[in-house]
Amino acid sequence: MLYNLPKELLTAQLMDGLVLLVLGMGTVFVFLVILIYATKLMSKLCNRNQTAPAQAVSSAPAVQRTAPAPAQDDAAIAAAIAAAYDKSRQ
Repeated sequence: MLYNLPKELLTAQLMDGLVLLVLGMGTVFVFLVILIYATKLMSKLCNRNQTAPAQAVSSAPAVQRTAPAPAQDDAAIAAAIAAAYDKSRQ
């Protein structure tokens, strides 16, 4: 089909296609750059308006576990999970 077209017309269509390609890709590139900077700006605005959370003061002493939980605790947890699952199925 293309071999039936005159060379001038084929060249003109290829140039028009190239111009459309550059305009389309340029538009997408500019939009993405604007989107990146808008996202960074919004992130800075949100971070600036955030206040530091107040630290919770607890009257109870912190419990620290140094040894792994005994196997009995694991069995009790497994039994509780099985019972809860069985109850949810009814």
